[in-house]
Amino acid sequence: MELSAVTVEVPSGLNVIVGQAHFIKTVEDLHEVLVGASEYPEFGLAFCEASGPCLVRTSGNAPDLEDLAARNAESIGAGHCFIAYLRNAFPLNVLTAIKQVPEVCTIHCATANPLEVLVAQTDLGRGILGVVDGVAPAGIETEHDKAVRRTFLRTIGYKL
Repeated sequence: MELSAVTVEVPSGLNVIVGQAHFIKTVEDLHEVLVGASEYPEFGLAFCEASGPCLVRTSGNAPDLEDLAARNAESIGAGHCFIAYLRNAFPLNVLTAIKQVPEVCTIHCATANPLEVLVAQTDLGRGILGVVDGVAPAGIETEHDKAVRRTFLRTIGYKL
């Protein structure tokens, strides 16, 4: 078995979701969920088929994000994994709906941070072992840091 870390592109202003599913219908069902998830989401998604022609299946409403998803799904190359890029929407707005898609087995991450996907390669193929999401903590927050966090959440409308 060979282990590797695949760097996933996360351009500024985008969020990415990486998960595992189990059926070719996944790409269409995820498309439907993302369209209905918020008022103006732009997205692109890709799904690595694990049998038959073993293609990277794609969908979306933003061609640049669909291309980005396809490139990164192909780089990961793990059977039945999916990747979705979001613009004008946050994972917070779509994760519950994505988790309810019958084909979805696991969500590995939902982030805007630098991202690496840990991949195992065997004679059969590739699989996702986990992710490295962002960088290591720099310390424990202080009372000042807590106040800044609370203010930020209220400023962006996520807390009252």
